[in-house]
Amino acid sequence: MAERKGLNKYHPADFDPKKIPRIRKPKNHQKKIRFMLPVRARCNKCGNYMSEGTKFNSREEQVTEETYLGIKIYRFYFKCTNCSTELTIKTDPKNCGYSGDGSGATFLYNGHEEEDTKKKHRENVLESLEKRTMVSKRGLKLWLRSMSSSL
Repeated sequence: MAERKGLNKYHPADFDPKKIPRIRKPKNHQKKIRFMLPVRARCNKCGNYMSEGTKFNSREEQVTEETYLGIKIYRFYFKCTNCSTELTIKTDPKNCGYSGDGSGATFLYNGHEEEDTKKKHRENVLESLEKRTMVSKRGLKLWLRSMSSSL
């Protein structure tokens, strides 16, 4: 059986592999791949929500005009599961995540945005706590003055 695998192929004496034409692909050639949605998305046309981990047959292309520190940026095209509108998402190596192109979908979660909002929320909580302690200190001082004047 093994003798029939690939060793016994006939090549004519005048065969030249350099004469076989090569297929030249454009720089932004789109490849068909199986893509898993990395973040939750909402279709702008029909309002359908697509959860993280939804699998799509999509097209992938390299964004030729953009790079980040020599890292290639890719754009993925996929379709809404409800209305078949074409949606796009792009890799964002600067923030270690993905960014929406603004084409067809709103992406509801991105890790670095959530951290920013948490920081702002913590700052707001601390500011409100400081204000409450200042108000309670003022109230305590006023109460002590009123108690000392009544004695």
